[in-house]
Amino acid sequence: MSATEQRKHQRIRFGVPPVAKLGYGGLGGQGLVENLSMSGIMIRTDLELKIGRSVGCEFAIGRASTFDAPLSVVSRLGDLYGLRFQAGLISQILIEDGISAALESGAGSTLSVHELGGIKVMRINGGLNGELRNDFMHALTRVGVEEIDLGGVTTVDQAGLALCLVAHDRHGVRLGAQSPCFAAALRQALVAPGPAAWENP
Repeated sequence: MSATEQRKHQRIRFGVPPVAKLGYGGLGGQGLVENLSMSGIMIRTDLELKIGRSVGCEFAIGRASTFDAPLSVVSRLGDLYGLRFQAGLISQILIEDGISAALESGAGSTLSVHELGGIKVMRINGGLNGELRNDFMHALTRVGVEEIDLGGVTTVDQAGLALCLVAHDRHGVRLGAQSPCFAAALRQALVAPGPAAWENP
């Protein structure tokens, strides 16, 4: 079982990280939300946050309501902090709404690897974009996926399409289920004149 499969809560990554307003120890600041899960967020900020302390955080994703709640600082690597949501039913509902809105609008993405019928399948939901490159290439070259399920893709950019074409053309990976927006982007890329978009990912 891969590390991706073992995660309790799937992480949503963003093509354009949402800006968050932060309140900490009487100070105000901003940060960029790197990823989001049901248990917490990773945020990049210039504020000096201390592990074990609480921080107020407000941000919006796509069409969802603004999320405003206290979080606990649980980890730090340079200016990147892991923050855990403090328990509460309203918070959980807002987080679920935010995740759904991010995936539906394509502002957020999930990438997971599953074993189905004896083959490893990479599944992408939400936005297929260049921000997935590291996770995508890890799954492709280290985990060894044989198929990509694109049925849950809601938006596609050129870099995301290029990743899939490289997987197919250079690594022999099958492009499985395809959402209408992915299928249209693929058709357009295959008939476009000039150099192929995927030749230099």
